[in-house]
Amino acid sequence: MLKPKTYHIALGSNKGDKFKNLQLAINAIYSRIGSIKLISKVYKSPAFGFESDDFFNCCLVAESHLQPQNVLDILLDIETVLGRTRTTADTYEARVIDLDIIFSEGDIIDTNALKVPHPEMSKRKFVLLPLNDIASKMVHPKLEKEVGELLDACDDDSVLEPINIWLKNPNKQNDFSNYNYIAIEGNIGAGKTSLATKISNDFNAKLILERFADNPFLPKFYEDANRYAFTLEMSFLADRYQQISDDLAQLDLFKDFIVSDYDAFKSLIFSKITLAEDEFNLYRKLFHLMYKDLKKPDLYVYLYQNTERLQLNIKKRGRDYEQNIANDYLEKINTGYLDFLKTQKDFNVKIIDVSDRDFVENRKDYLWVLGEICGE
Repeated sequence: MLKPKTYHIALGSNKGDKFKNLQLAINAIYSRIGSIKLISKVYKSPAFGFESDDFFNCCLVAESHLQPQNVLDILLDIETVLGRTRTTADTYEARVIDLDIIFSEGDIIDTNALKVPHPEMSKRKFVLLPLNDIASKMVHPKLEKEVGELLDACDDDSVLEPINIWLKNPNKQNDFSNYNYIAIEGNIGAGKTSLATKISNDFNAKLILERFADNPFLPKFYEDANRYAFTLEMSFLADRYQQISDDLAQLDLFKDFIVSDYDAFKSLIFSKITLAEDEFNLYRKLFHLMYKDLKKPDLYVYLYQNTERLQLNIKKRGRDYEQNIANDYLEKINTGYLDFLKTQKDFNVKIIDVSDRDFVENRKDYLWVLGEICGE
């Protein structure tokens, strides 16, 4: 999955309930654009360039997989939804909400529709002061100066007053604070790696990803399952045991929790399907000797997808050795997981049916999945 792009966005309002307008805009940015990392203080500032009521201004840092023009289009639509009517006259005016992209990482964009960095930002204290709260060291890619330096050099003598009310970050409505370790599980192609990665990015979690791509026996297994099944399952078991043991033992003071895209118990589920009975009996003894020493997840999330959807996802990601996986094999895996989860009395398990959801491409679906994970 591609790394999200970081955006710095300025918000302003001087009509109606100004604080509420800012909060509604932030909520909409979170719902439609991406995760919100930081929000500045709100500042009351005089209207710039025209006579009108004072503005409330702030800035935020957002991360999104959307491209800058898409972000701009959504910001303009949010303005419209919140009641702003733009005029064709090239003059300053009062507005319910004003949303501008200030930075798009280090991009320099100069089109008819979008200019980034914002060409007037260095002249406007009502942009620089809140931006300095959250990105003082951000370097302007054209002026080659940090935001703090631009603020110090700004000729705008406007007097800004901080408002002692803080805007709420919608990110915090999904609360992972009760968990130290979350495992995201699912069938082949269910999206567990994508979801674990997104949660890690959005909620400051340490990410543990299964190292299946490095397993030399996996392509061989798909070519000759009977010959390579036991070797494959043993290699997976050893690698999963070592990885989980090592990664969970390494304390990361800068992360809030751990999220992984697998739990070691999958070794027993897959081996029961792939191994002959005598091999499985031996494997099961070895597995339980190792599994009892591993830390168990505080929350086990199982992403259920029907077989048709799994096959579509498998085809879409295009790994050559997966292209001939039989429906029957996928159905046995689903059954194995569900049978296992039904018997786990000590696990905190959430089974989420995502067969009709695309939480990778559709942010609304992603937020729905987060709600299912964090909800009661």
